[in-house]
Amino acid sequence: MTYLWVAVGSALGGAARYWFAGVAARLLGEVFPWGTVFVNVTGSFVIGFIAALAEAEGRLLLPSDARAFLMAGFCGGFTTFSAFSIQTLTLARGGEWLWAGANVVVSVVLCLLAVWGGHAAAAALSR
Repeated sequence: MTYLWVAVGSALGGAARYWFAGVAARLLGEVFPWGTVFVNVTGSFVIGFIAALAEAEGRLLLPSDARAFLMAGFCGGFTTFSAFSIQTLTLARGGEWLWAGANVVVSVVLCLLAVWGGHAAAAALSR
């Protein structure tokens, strides 16, 4: 049953990713992959938040299926590391080394800050 929950979460996360990336492209343009950055940062925050909220000392004890649905399923389907990778490669192959490097730095730094922020926010709620 857990695999079914992960599959449903992945489908919902993938649909949400596609929608958010499209909105960002329409609003901000497609020169830089802002939609992918937004999705990765948001997904990192959410997975950090859920991890802290649902850990042993957290405020919310989630059943293992719910945790798998949210973390492996939804967040796994929502975040786009593979899209990030191909977009960075495409920028580099197109000679856009500055944009490729910026994509790596911006994505990694913001996602690490977001996962920390999500974890800290949920830990604060759990006190």
